[in-house]
Amino acid sequence: MTESMEQTIARQVALLQRGCETLYTPEELTARLTAAAKEGKQLRLKYGMDPTAPDVHLGHSVQLRMLRRLQNLGHRVVLIIGDYTAMIGDPSGRDSTRPMLSLEEIQKNARTYIDQAGLILDTSAEKLEVRRNSEWLENLRYADMLGITGMATVQQMIARENFKKRLEAGREIVITELLYPLMQGYDSIAIRADVEFGGSDQTFNCLLGRDMMAKKNLPRQIVLITPILEGLDGVEKMSKSKGNYVGVTDEPNDMFGKIMSIPDKLMNNFYTLLTDLPADEIATLTNPDKTHPRQAKADLAKRIVTQYHSADAADAAAAEFDRVFAEKKVPTDMPEISVPAGEINIIDLILTADFAPSKKEARRLIQQNAVTLDDEKITDINANVTVKPGAVLKVGKRRFGKITEG
Repeated sequence: MTESMEQTIARQVALLQRGCETLYTPEELTARLTAAAKEGKQLRLKYGMDPTAPDVHLGHSVQLRMLRRLQNLGHRVVLIIGDYTAMIGDPSGRDSTRPMLSLEEIQKNARTYIDQAGLILDTSAEKLEVRRNSEWLENLRYADMLGITGMATVQQMIARENFKKRLEAGREIVITELLYPLMQGYDSIAIRADVEFGGSDQTFNCLLGRDMMAKKNLPRQIVLITPILEGLDGVEKMSKSKGNYVGVTDEPNDMFGKIMSIPDKLMNNFYTLLTDLPADEIATLTNPDKTHPRQAKADLAKRIVTQYHSADAADAAAAEFDRVFAEKKVPTDMPEISVPAGEINIIDLILTADFAPSKKEARRLIQQNAVTLDDEKITDINANVTVKPGAVLKVGKRRFGKITEG
């Protein structure tokens, strides 16, 4: 029996609500999809990425995967690279002002974002439009900015949870941070967005854009909010700066090992947001009475590695993981760490190997007894160690490197 248009649209809305935290509103999305189908038009799907770091990670992929579903239904993603807004930095979820980035850093990160987002999105010209918000924001006149600031109130801004907390704690809020949600909202006006996708920390910004479009007598964008994907620590949002992320370009062995390290409590969320498995299968895999957690985690890791590499790479990564961790051997293929022969401070060695994002994190790892050099535990953060070619540095459970003389 042929499916009616109403049934088709209802199925599409249900598909998009998988892993969705809030949809503003299901009725509007149904109406917009129906109108697009009748008129043979594409919906314009807005997704903004501020290039504040050089890696797209699995946290970003939650929205990107939803966007791909709509692309598969014939619609068009407008990927906005926030090269202008990145100079401010989104204050959402922040308890302090972000440091401002240089234009050179932003442009470098933007290039990698486009390449990495293409690992998930359909990059054909009819399905993807890439824009930089400097196209419209840098040409605004002062009078234009006054008009934009008239679209929101001070009361709205300071009612935001993170701004409210910072005011109560006596922490500063700079004026540019108050402008950020307005700039993001103006992006929606500039591209005539039909739907905007964002994490739950983006709810205020996305809804403000919806209100701003109405004030410009434009159809209000529909807003689809997804849950925040926790990082590998199981506590904080997945983030490059926190070092708790899985990058979509991570090597298969590293990607597999990181997924195997997540707390058991995250598996349901990871399966739901990062795979297309039906809910009943996820329930079986995440029920310890039906599936051993290690087996479920290995299944999850293989699925994710397969998405970004291949099934063969996933099988090889699983075998290598078992060899290293079950048999307690060193990896067969380790990155090389090039350092001069002689002594080097242990923290400098960790940073040279790129096994920690900062000196603070390197110190924390040492203090947690997570650093060894040729199986000798390093516990002194001020230690100078003698390195020789062939020595193996291990940091945490998954990061191994072989010393070479540089």
